[in-house]
Amino acid sequence: MHYTLHQLQIFLKVVERQSITKAAEDLHLTQPAVSIQLKKLQGQIDIPLIEVIGRQVFITDFGKEMAKASRRIMQEVENISHQTLAYKGYLAGGLSISIVSTAKYVMPFFLTEFVKKHPGVDLTMDVTNKGKVLESLEKNEVDFSLVSVLPEHIQVNRVELMQNKLYLTRKYSEEKQSSMQVRSLEKVPLIYREKGSATRQAMERYIRSHQLPVKKSIALTSNEAVKQAVIAGLGYSVMPLIGIKTELSSKDIEIVKIKGLPITTHWNLIWLKDKKLSPIASAYLDFIKERKDAIIKEHFSWYEKY
Repeated sequence: MHYTLHQLQIFLKVVERQSITKAAEDLHLTQPAVSIQLKKLQGQIDIPLIEVIGRQVFITDFGKEMAKASRRIMQEVENISHQTLAYKGYLAGGLSISIVSTAKYVMPFFLTEFVKKHPGVDLTMDVTNKGKVLESLEKNEVDFSLVSVLPEHIQVNRVELMQNKLYLTRKYSEEKQSSMQVRSLEKVPLIYREKGSATRQAMERYIRSHQLPVKKSIALTSNEAVKQAVIAGLGYSVMPLIGIKTELSSKDIEIVKIKGLPITTHWNLIWLKDKKLSPIASAYLDFIKERKDAIIKEHFSWYEKY
């Protein structure tokens, strides 16, 4: 057999995406190019790897076993690259972090300097919902997670990074006053994040604490979706300040002053309490402890003073 690493890489992407078209998009290749490489790989193996029924791609049982072997091969190739860099005196290997969706406005600024300083580091950052973030942490699938609410059922260590401020927002209007009474919230549609979101939980606690009946509500699955709904005038929402800087400047969204807001929590970099950190994870933790204040001052001074 003479299949190539490139063919295995393409095959793994097709397995992951369950689609030749989507695999081609991810790999920045044409669909025919992906199909040709798959055909060349299949031509060296007597047992079918995939089945295409209609437009749906199905991975055969043998194909799943082949995918497992291919992942091991690709991991070993990656290890060779890391070992080569390590032999040259560079810090090399993987660093994996899971973050909640609103943290995408924060986490990159705490990574850029470290990754530039250590080009041998392979960074994986998974942006997902709170439940999946904590699940990946609990299963020890990641080195660190970034959350605004500490988990109660997992023992973790943490480094506090910066504040997370939640304000009531609505579509900008020059005619409206920028403040309102708490009871006025009974009369307007409220836009929530999906269940399990820390932002939604904060919003629900605020509503409950003031015993407000919610007459009309909308639930959306991402901060960006909520933002666009607010801009469109669908309703009011409690949103993290960190994610609406541009919309405030462009006067698409405005903050409404109301009793009890903003709600202020903190972003925390967390890791399992008993986890033995890799050399790269340890180096990153040292970097965060040393550089976090300077990073906040450089990139988030507007935010801290708001």
